[in-house]
Amino acid sequence: MPEIIARRQFDPLYIWLDLIFLAVLLALLLYRKKYMTVAVGVFFGLVYMAVDYGIFHLMLHTRSIQNGYSMFWVLLWMSMSFGFTNFVFIWLWLSRDTHLVEWSVLILSWWVCCPLISGSFGRAAAPIVIERTTGAYHGAMAAMLFVGYLGLVIWNLTRADRESRVNILWLLAIGILVQFGWEAGLLIGGVRSAGFASPADKFATLVVNSLLETNLGMPYVYFLFLAYSRRFTERMRKRRTALSLQERIRENNAQRLFGGGCEFLGD
Repeated sequence: MPEIIARRQFDPLYIWLDLIFLAVLLALLLYRKKYMTVAVGVFFGLVYMAVDYGIFHLMLHTRSIQNGYSMFWVLLWMSMSFGFTNFVFIWLWLSRDTHLVEWSVLILSWWVCCPLISGSFGRAAAPIVIERTTGAYHGAMAAMLFVGYLGLVIWNLTRADRESRVNILWLLAIGILVQFGWEAGLLIGGVRSAGFASPADKFATLVVNSLLETNLGMPYVYFLFLAYSRRFTERMRKRRTALSLQERIRENNAQRLFGGGCEFLGD
């Protein structure tokens, strides 16, 4: 496939504003006692850093940064910001949180507004310009995506009752739309679109990243969600009665999307 270049150009003010937002988001999650959600966000932020800096930069040499900024510190912020917000968002959607509308508005609006605010009020002499090429690993990512969803398809085809089947369309919607929200915010704010040769390049990056990058992990994250939540609550306490994976899928499928809630989440 053609080379897809994931490129960002932004004022350093973006980082400082985003750090403030992350602190506010963390405080709100802790206020609502979303302890496991916070733990998942921090864990995957560290995973993103290991992959982005360790694999993409040190091993594959697909990362570059301009204007003398530190690759390590910029990637640490990017990984923790993207990893934390992405997987907090995913975990809240998988658990069908009772305040899902509020969380969604908060995160999605920030993804759109932060690049616009920093672009308007930033005063740095030279912007941060960081990019990575994708030809070295998109094939491996596609293989992971296919294997994960193949496992879900096999599970569903071997279930006799509809209630214990995984809602694959639901997982696809989360995996695609979460990444799309992030990519669209970067594109609207001029962070992702800066330096692209044509609108086709911008569109290709938006589509390919939205279909592939977060979505490839959804089957595996869903399994982790089931494995954890069948035994423990959102507040990291043991459930009164542990469930099988099949029973947990039935329970999760039975929850209403907005305002449904359930006792195991500690709401």
